[in-house]
Amino acid sequence: MEATATLRYMKASPQKVRLVADMIRGKKVDEALSILRFMKKHSAKDLEKLVRSAVANAENTENGVDADDLVVSKIYVNEGPREKRIQPAPMGRAYRIQKRKAHITVHVSDEVKAVNQRSGAAAAAAAAASKPAAKTKAKTGSSRRARSAAK
Repeated sequence: MEATATLRYMKASPQKVRLVADMIRGKKVDEALSILRFMKKHSAKDLEKLVRSAVANAENTENGVDADDLVVSKIYVNEGPREKRIQPAPMGRAYRIQKRKAHITVHVSDEVKAVNQRSGAAAAAAAAASKPAAKTKAKTGSSRRARSAAK
């Protein structure tokens, strides 16, 4: 059983919110809430409220769901629209400011399954480490130096 909660148009940079979201991904709900409660990030308060909402959604949609068994199975932060503003700059110029917004989605489930991982270099390195190393072939005489040495 899986329940979701979505927060849209949060006034924070998605990059900064992802730092907090990565801390609670895959954790049990009570552990995630305690992490968020004592974290010194501005977005932690909004994420705590969102996780509580996802737990309430799970309890209301399914009967007999124990909140202690729920796990934050997926959490992802997407970019929302940007507010474009102009800040006066020296010598009559103007600098452009982009105030970023974030859309956050939290999935909680009672099954412990594979948790979504962030894509990127860390995920690629972990995938490469789990696969056995393939044998590499040595190059054969394709360079000029190798051909001259063969004569």
